[in-house]
Amino acid sequence: MTYAEMFAQVKELLKKADASGIQEHLTYQFNVTGDAAGAFYLEVKDGHVNVEPYEYYDRDVLFTCSADTLFKIASGKTDPVPAVMLGKLKVEGNIDKALKLKLLLPKG
Repeated sequence: MTYAEMFAQVKELLKKADASGIQEHLTYQFNVTGDAAGAFYLEVKDGHVNVEPYEYYDRDVLFTCSADTLFKIASGKTDPVPAVMLGKLKVEGNIDKALKLKLLLPKG
């Protein structure tokens, strides 16, 4: 899978996220490793989710994982907290804001 294919699929999954209950501005950058390596960001602003194929240097949180782990998290099949504990997802930045990612994800 190429980066472009991975990004198109993950954007489709993440644009369905319900951010209506989040009143603060959140910015997450995802660094994807492996064959589909690349970076993209997810921004929550005014209750809307925006996903773009760029790095976001003024981000709140940086997540690093494989495309497989990312798809499992974005589809609600894997909880991000155990993924961190198992070493499948690395997190850098504001942990309180990182935990709010769960509010955007579907329930498995």
